[in-house]
Amino acid sequence: MAGSGEIFIGGGGDGYGSAQELLLKTANRHGLISGATGTGKTVTLQILAEGFSAAGVPVFLSDVKGDLSGLCEPGSPDHKLHGAFMKRAETIGFSDYGYDAFPTVFWDLYGEAGHPVRTTVTEMGPLLLSRLLELTEAQEGVLNIAFRVADEEGLLLIDLKDLQAMLVNVGERAKELSLRYGNVAPATVGAIQRRLLVLEGQGGAHFLGEPALKLEDMIRTAPDGRGQINLLAADRLMRSPRLYATFLLWLLSELFETLPEVGDPEKPVFVFFFDEAHLLFDGAPKALVDKVEQVARLIRSKGVGIYFITQNPADVPDDILGQLGARVQHALRAYTPRDRKALKAAAETFRPNPAFDTEAAIMEVGTGEALVSTLGPKGAPSMVERTLIRPPSSRLGPASAAGLSAARAASPLAGIYEAAVDRESAYEMLRGAAEAAAREAEEAEARAARAEAEDREFRAARRYQPPARAASPRRASRSDSVGEALMKQVVRTAGSQITRSLVRGVLGGLFRGR
Repeated sequence: MAGSGEIFIGGGGDGYGSAQELLLKTANRHGLISGATGTGKTVTLQILAEGFSAAGVPVFLSDVKGDLSGLCEPGSPDHKLHGAFMKRAETIGFSDYGYDAFPTVFWDLYGEAGHPVRTTVTEMGPLLLSRLLELTEAQEGVLNIAFRVADEEGLLLIDLKDLQAMLVNVGERAKELSLRYGNVAPATVGAIQRRLLVLEGQGGAHFLGEPALKLEDMIRTAPDGRGQINLLAADRLMRSPRLYATFLLWLLSELFETLPEVGDPEKPVFVFFFDEAHLLFDGAPKALVDKVEQVARLIRSKGVGIYFITQNPADVPDDILGQLGARVQHALRAYTPRDRKALKAAAETFRPNPAFDTEAAIMEVGTGEALVSTLGPKGAPSMVERTLIRPPSSRLGPASAAGLSAARAASPLAGIYEAAVDRESAYEMLRGAAEAAAREAEEAEARAARAEAEDREFRAARRYQPPARAASPRRASRSDSVGEALMKQVVRTAGSQITRSLVRGVLGGLFRGR
């Protein structure tokens, strides 16, 4: 039905419009798939992924409910809807319809249902991490300081423990860093650390690390020329909606920053489906919304098409909604005044068709039907048409266990991302520096203790040394004999008498002479 330059979306029958096709040349102008729960959004997403893959365009999409894994298996005539599918194909003139499987590679942030997806803390950046951690403005400022210091000091921030160690280092140096970058309060650092513990509990540690995802491993074609369908297992991830939204926004930013400019190619380089898009914008700060708007506006020239999937077009900010060229609107319900206002706004985004009332038709279309408008060759939107969405060629619903096993075993990326790598980075470098400083402090303390002990011994030796005594006349030894003692006494007595006689003689002579 469709030529090589378009994707067949659906057609009409009685009461429906003409066949609706998405031109590959304008497919990088983005799009929107919206509608209430149970109206057929997942099938529309599935048939668009099939169409892009068949045209050789790699795609990325999230499997939020586990219903899209059937892309890796062909549909079956034994399926309970086989008859309805064949009748639908005949009604809309889809003569090329048949069952087929598509080259599907499974990914999972937790590494359980597919190849692990990782990125480094540095690649994530402080803006997205602040969004992920729900930080205040002051906390975001301190996080920016941590990134700045790590960059200046050559400390690699790869995984969660690197960031935690870096924040400890910043807290310990708070006084020094406050003089250079502004106030760094230890209480603020502590608050960020607590948020990191929450993220770790949600499985964020699995996402931050190496080996980091290489985009070229997603932007691939199979040997038969069909585009690779990258399917993210998001059923568990949806329990942490902030992590889910931040991961997809990071991937979108990486595409924007990595891919070269190609202008308007004949077909997209890559197509990105953002399911549950409202999670991206709920409570998002204006800076983040502005970033998404910038990416959506500029990434088109890099050959990337973005397709938002959400329940209501009002979930997407007007500035972004205005950039979405292709629109597939499934049924909306209007039970409240707010719902009616949103319904009216959704109808007004289409180029009206005089054949029917768009607002009424949005409420009337059934499951598997939609209002469709695409861009023409010159980029002008077509009039909205009521359309029967074509049936999928791959298996509707989850793949069988055997099909999943076969697809994972056949993955061209098997063994590349499974084993985590923990190379030397900020955590190891800071720990090594701390251990070296501790050893040096211990050695200095030991040296000081030894010096103090030596000084103490020296002072003690000087304090207790006995003073030198003057020599005293030698007394008679106990060992002198009685005779020797008597002789010594006689000599001393005789000496004294002789001396006295001489003195008297001399003095007497002197006086006599007078």
